[in-house]
Amino acid sequence: MMRTLKLVSRLGATLLVVALALVFIVPIWWTLASALRPAGSLYEYANPLTWRTFIPETVTLENFVNIFAKLGFGRAIANSFIVSVGTISFGVMVSAMAGFALAKFIFPGKSVFFFLVLLTFMVPFEAIVIPLNLVVRRMGFHNTYWALILPAVGNGLGIFLFKQFFEELPSELLEAARVDGASWFTIFTRLVLPLSVPAVVTVMVMMFLFQWNSMFWPLVAAYSSRYQVVQVAVASHVTAEASHWANLFSSAFAASLPPMLLFLLVQKQYVKGIASTGFK
Repeated sequence: MMRTLKLVSRLGATLLVVALALVFIVPIWWTLASALRPAGSLYEYANPLTWRTFIPETVTLENFVNIFAKLGFGRAIANSFIVSVGTISFGVMVSAMAGFALAKFIFPGKSVFFFLVLLTFMVPFEAIVIPLNLVVRRMGFHNTYWALILPAVGNGLGIFLFKQFFEELPSELLEAARVDGASWFTIFTRLVLPLSVPAVVTVMVMMFLFQWNSMFWPLVAAYSSRYQVVQVAVASHVTAEASHWANLFSSAFAASLPPMLLFLLVQKQYVKGIASTGFK
């Protein structure tokens, strides 16, 4: 009887996981199938839903060739990579140092500073767009890569995640390094960071996804087509006058590939990092 109940519960859990997976997979598959159809037959099997909706009879790369060769979508992807990598390069170090200070040092105003850090990722971004845009303009960075990178460097959620992770590191280990004559910078770079790979990977993925999916701020801070990022390029296929669905589907799928590949490469460390920062 117990074995039967276990089998039934396991089967139920498996069916639930499969159903949830289909909820996420079916829209992605539909997007890919639409992107691989000739533009002229895009609406032929859209309604009602049949197997032909998800399996195109004629497969073509014409839509992908069009967005890269004629619409310059490759430039948008390159811009997003520049912005994402630039943000990660500065942001991970800044967030890690701030998190380390909050986790291991005692200084006046520590609680207030930590409260402000929490406040930064609780306040909606739309509420600070206007003052942030004014600051960027006065710094002379408007309509440049720096306008897209610098505001995301000081990431409150990243600081919080690092703080939670560093609090689990034994203070005795750091004190032993200090007794041996190591400076705090040496301890941080040669001892703390190598032990914090899961947290570093988690914050890197988080910052990458945040910048890769960003659209509102790039529209405000860098309106020139020279700095157009991938999400702005995807949205540009739908306008008030017309909607170019073939270009939209192909560019949306192409834009989703880098985040998916990144997560597949680092998912083990990412999950481990989340489990180690207080979200168990």
